[in-house]
Amino acid sequence: MIRYSFKIFCVAFSACFCCAGSLLAEDNNPHTDKMMNEKLNLTQEWDKVFPKSDKVTHRKVSFRNRYGIMLAADLYMPRNVNEKLPAIAVSGPFGAVKEQSAGLYAQTMAERGFLTIAFDPSYTGESGGFPRYVASPDINTEDFCAAVDYLSTRDDMDSERIGIIGICGWGGMAVNAAAIDTRIKATVTSTMYDMSRVNANGYFDAMDADARYELRKQLNAQRTADAKSGSYALAGGVPDPLSADAPGFVKDYYDYYKTPRGYHRRSLNSNGGWNVTSALSFINMPLLAYSGEIRSAVLMIHGEKAHSRYFSEDAFRKLKGDNKELMIIPGASHVDLYDNQAGVIPFDRIGQFFLEHLK
Repeated sequence: MIRYSFKIFCVAFSACFCCAGSLLAEDNNPHTDKMMNEKLNLTQEWDKVFPKSDKVTHRKVSFRNRYGIMLAADLYMPRNVNEKLPAIAVSGPFGAVKEQSAGLYAQTMAERGFLTIAFDPSYTGESGGFPRYVASPDINTEDFCAAVDYLSTRDDMDSERIGIIGICGWGGMAVNAAAIDTRIKATVTSTMYDMSRVNANGYFDAMDADARYELRKQLNAQRTADAKSGSYALAGGVPDPLSADAPGFVKDYYDYYKTPRGYHRRSLNSNGGWNVTSALSFINMPLLAYSGEIRSAVLMIHGEKAHSRYFSEDAFRKLKGDNKELMIIPGASHVDLYDNQAGVIPFDRIGQFFLEHLK
């Protein structure tokens, strides 16, 4: 049972923390001290995986989170608007960058009249933070709250009308942020992952306590190895090449992250993946513990055929109030909600939801 469950976990990890494949060490020194004077190197050229809209303006911005990490974001605004706008912060999927799905969602919402930002989480993409490629349930939730800080200081938006969108693993972070931050008036999750649950239990809750103990042993052994080497081992991105028996959802990830459809040079999933030991903090820190106390509006969207559908369905059951909604998209897979190649992302409903609740 232990061996079987851990095997399932490793396959699942290829899509979350990308634990499939060989461990790659790179110059990711944990002792590098960048402090508070870190400067970001922001690319000014349009390097998104989706076309630029002529209905909005775009520019790069940056802001600092409560841990002193400077975050990079793309700001999208509808053209020819002279009034204060409602605002939306977007991030995800887990292991992606703002030039991928988050940017598409942000730009599309800007076309519908919102001021939006798509940001790179701490330690990834163009955002700061050292060592690189670390995920944290606390810091990454804080990233959303820091985005709200930034939006609240802008003169061209209404600080009482702020919403957030979390995609894939950042859906869980968004729910956690909504439970913490009362400034967030509406939250949308798309194809959500509960990263605490999948790391602690594996996919479909296949891991038991013994399997989880073995996982902790392996991850802590990796911590020792990292400490000795002075660098962090990476888990590897989406497996390339794919094995013949790869699950269908992993093939879907490959089709997005490893092909011109969605590949980006800064994307963890497209390249070397997360630090292996990032999983440790998620195992013991349940992200959705206080989701039942969210009083603001929440819309959870998931594909009918998504392997991850149960994350949204179970999370939705914990929510309270008549301003909560679960929307299941017929026939849609997990990745179908990444880039709208299948034409199933309900952007009209998302826009309507924010208009209803960001009044």
